[in-house]
Amino acid sequence: MKLVYTGKTKDVYALEDGNYLLKFKDDVTGENGVFDPGANTVGLTLEGAGKAGLRLTKYFFEILKEKGIPTHYIDADIDNATMTVKPATVFGKGLEVICRYRAVGSFLRRYGMYAQEGQVLDAFVEVTIKDDERQDPPISEDALDMLGLLSSAEYKVLKELTQTVGDVVKAELAKKDIELYDIKFEFGRVDDGAQIVLIDEISGGNMRAYKNGQYVEPLQLEKLIVEG
Repeated sequence: MKLVYTGKTKDVYALEDGNYLLKFKDDVTGENGVFDPGANTVGLTLEGAGKAGLRLTKYFFEILKEKGIPTHYIDADIDNATMTVKPATVFGKGLEVICRYRAVGSFLRRYGMYAQEGQVLDAFVEVTIKDDERQDPPISEDALDMLGLLSSAEYKVLKELTQTVGDVVKAELAKKDIELYDIKFEFGRVDDGAQIVLIDEISGGNMRAYKNGQYVEPLQLEKLIVEG
């Protein structure tokens, strides 16, 4: 294996067969020791977070596979905290796509003049650029197209996939009386750009979820969903 990328929460290795191996870490995003899925820095390390994130990711990716929703997922090894995936090309230097069901986090910080905390949102989709130096700024559909990151046609596919996957996760959490407030995804192109698919992960570290009005920590979320 050859290490090709070191990320905040996982490392990426190239395999001899052309696929890639993702190694999940125990680091989660946040600031000053407080978890925040929307942050662009590692805020803290939680023992077991890597395997917990992978368990949830495997759980959701296999559900998506059953539903025919395209992803880069091939298989996962929980003991070694690794996931094998198909090669995918990201948009530009990487985009993050957020699906919001409640007004919290950066959405509320930006639009607090008009939005109330916790206000219901209808699967609102927001795209941000992966750019630590500029604090991952939001980018519009027109700018994505004009800057050559994502065509208008591709944006429509991206938005539909985001809402479809978000609704699947939301429905699964609801079975445990857990409400999804927002969730962050990444997408890429596979098969020489012929198809847009979900990549990266679906874990507690990428979402805000609440049960009985109380925030559910990433490790606890995995236990509630996977272990039941």
